[in-house]
Amino acid sequence: MSLIGQSVTILGAGVAGLAVSRALALRGCRVTVLEQADAIREVGAGLQISPNGACVLRALGLQPQLDAVSTRAEAVQLIDGPTGDPVTRLDLARLRPDQGYHFLHRADLVSLLLKGATEAGVTLRLLSRAVAVDLSGPHPAVTLDTGERIETPFLVGADGLQSRTRAALNGPEQPFFTHQVAWRDVIPCEPGAAPVAEVHMGPGRHLVSYPLRGGTLRNIVAVEERAKWAEEGWTLRDDSMDMRLAFAGFSPRVRAWLDRVEDPWLWGLFRHSVAQTWVKPMGQGGVALMGDAAHPTLPFLAQGASMGLEDAWVLARALASHDTVAAALAAYQMLRKPRTTRIVAAASANARAYHLSGLPRMIGHAGMRALGRLSPGTMLSRFDWLYGHDVTQ
Repeated sequence: MSLIGQSVTILGAGVAGLAVSRALALRGCRVTVLEQADAIREVGAGLQISPNGACVLRALGLQPQLDAVSTRAEAVQLIDGPTGDPVTRLDLARLRPDQGYHFLHRADLVSLLLKGATEAGVTLRLLSRAVAVDLSGPHPAVTLDTGERIETPFLVGADGLQSRTRAALNGPEQPFFTHQVAWRDVIPCEPGAAPVAEVHMGPGRHLVSYPLRGGTLRNIVAVEERAKWAEEGWTLRDDSMDMRLAFAGFSPRVRAWLDRVEDPWLWGLFRHSVAQTWVKPMGQGGVALMGDAAHPTLPFLAQGASMGLEDAWVLARALASHDTVAAALAAYQMLRKPRTTRIVAAASANARAYHLSGLPRMIGHAGMRALGRLSPGTMLSRFDWLYGHDVTQ
């Protein structure tokens, strides 16, 4: 199916929305992205792009830009949080030298995607906050907070956790609080820091850290299990003392990092289901979900951005390679839903592994140490299904 001249409207100028906007524009679509903010600002913190996401950026012609703003990861180091003793090391550079694992600031990823989208001819409309998505007529329709109603032949809902598009396709959803919260911040990095993701594991809590922007910054994500509720989304600041108290029993290295955090963002971690329905053909067009709107995930596999990039490529290719929109949308959901469901489940399992206590913790850490000595590639190979998957092939 030729996409030349086809009109597409995308809700959300995040990672998934900007990636699919470029992917579709490069295939000839006339693409408009509606973004509720008044500017694309430097917000968020660090994120990771694993090989399955990096291959999409490469296919979109953005590999040089990714290399320019990211740090290539050498390893993932699992560490006993209270003692600071190493548990095991996943040596990415040695065991997977042909695969790229990247650390970068979310703002830098969004910036390179935005530039790539505009260079491909995408139109970005700021201050365009959708308050309703209507799928009852012959075409998708979006109502903005200004009262403007926009009808479009094809709508992509990349509108995040509070997706209006998902609600229009699936009805309301009630995610549940996992009784885990995450603090996130970026601090100045100590000179000479190795490009390694450190995972400091402790009973009921863990902390992940890695360098950004050439080692000038250090990303901090600290997760604690607790009964006290916290709202979802990066809009809540917290007293840094609460975070320091939660990790007071961790090693001096971790405590020194947290002493430098002033006003961390606090995020309540909620478990959402993967959307039951992702797509709906409508006349000669239709609607599709992607990114967090389709498959919100807990952050314990660092796959949010990479899943959105995969979605973008698969949707654009499906539309270009099928005879009808209906066939393309069916193929898109068939390809993406099982994989993202598996990734979301694996992320949830990782949280349990990081937070072991008592005898299970002793046994688990001993097993990881032994496996790391005897067969260092085995632990990493457990995720070949994830990192080795290339949707562009």
